[in-house]
Amino acid sequence: MSITLEQLIHWRREFHRFPEIGWAEFWTTSRIADYLEEMGFEILMGKQIINEDFVRGRQLAVVEKGLANAKAYGAKDKWLEKMDGYTGCVAIFDSGKPGKTIALRFDIDCVNVTESKDPNHIPNKLGFNSINEGFMHACGHDTHITIGLGTALWIAQNKDKLTGKVKIIFQPAEEGVRGAAAIAASGIVDDADYFAGSHISFCANSGTVISDLQNFLSTTKIDIRYKGKPAHAGAAPQLGRNALLAAAHAVTQLHGISRHGEGMTRINVGVLKAGEGRNVIPTQATIQLEVRGENKAINQYMVDQVMQMAKGIAVSFDVEYETEIMGEAVDMINDPELVQLIEEIATAQPQIRQVQPTYAFNASEDATILGRRVQDHGGKAIYFILGADRTAGHHEAEFDIDENQLLTGVNIYTQLLQRLS
Repeated sequence: MSITLEQLIHWRREFHRFPEIGWAEFWTTSRIADYLEEMGFEILMGKQIINEDFVRGRQLAVVEKGLANAKAYGAKDKWLEKMDGYTGCVAIFDSGKPGKTIALRFDIDCVNVTESKDPNHIPNKLGFNSINEGFMHACGHDTHITIGLGTALWIAQNKDKLTGKVKIIFQPAEEGVRGAAAIAASGIVDDADYFAGSHISFCANSGTVISDLQNFLSTTKIDIRYKGKPAHAGAAPQLGRNALLAAAHAVTQLHGISRHGEGMTRINVGVLKAGEGRNVIPTQATIQLEVRGENKAINQYMVDQVMQMAKGIAVSFDVEYETEIMGEAVDMINDPELVQLIEEIATAQPQIRQVQPTYAFNASEDATILGRRVQDHGGKAIYFILGADRTAGHHEAEFDIDENQLLTGVNIYTQLLQRLS
């Protein structure tokens, strides 16, 4: 098997057709493992790469449905058993020669979007549209998987050109920034000298690479759940404990958190669900929110304020409460050595017409958790943008991407390996 654009397109369309949501990517992980096994890689899965204490936003019902779907699609039992309920995998290449350890990260989950039914939509015209209603690779993670597999295939074919080790991380549950923390906490990247990750398209078109993405925001996704006591709303309201009112007061107070004077902050309550019926004192209420901060310390300030207010409201309304962290990411600054290297590699690619040195991201991406973990252990990290034309914005039903950039991505990563090993 050789690395051709045709092969990469085949992989991308295969994964596009079977999108799976975070923590339910059992078929996707199984299929990735099939290809990696053919290439001769050691494959780590399940609790070998996942620290259960740091799993974020994993819902058992979603997991069980994903597992059932994967079995129906023909996922191999040996991989499902090895996953032991946790998706994602890491391919290990050990050259047997002294050298650096390089970790590369590619995310594998889809988003909750129903793909366009427009007959002119390319996946529909060419027959690789999503078969999972309500789910779609509308963020380009199918291309990330493909670039990761293409890089793995190059490694398998060019073993003698490398020294040290390469770890290729196929990460679950990036959407909602839920998956990286558990992988980082497993220690799988603690020995890495270098870490690299990227996103396709987003803020750059075909022919452009953004080498130094900046202004990553730390973020924490939090659920607050209040539990009250039911009572008849007309006959005996004094006997109830109103979880809905507790949550409503919490929402207004949360948006009033004092902003931090040392940097940017964000807060958004995106979901409030409460109550059982118009004549019953509401006993259940759930708030889904997120905070962001310019750096980890500022974000933690926002988290601490949320937790304090959640507790205070519970005391005020005499209701029970619990909080759960559903996702998280941190800020990260790319290491100049890797920025320069990516710029040199990208400039040498004939299809790259422009290397944009900086871009203010002002958003969050949980690859930063892995990158910061490597940096905290003395290594260096980078996250960059591989430009690609698209037919619609990310997370939109009409999203499709310039598949020619698959080969560009593989070329950049394989050149990076050669320069670093």
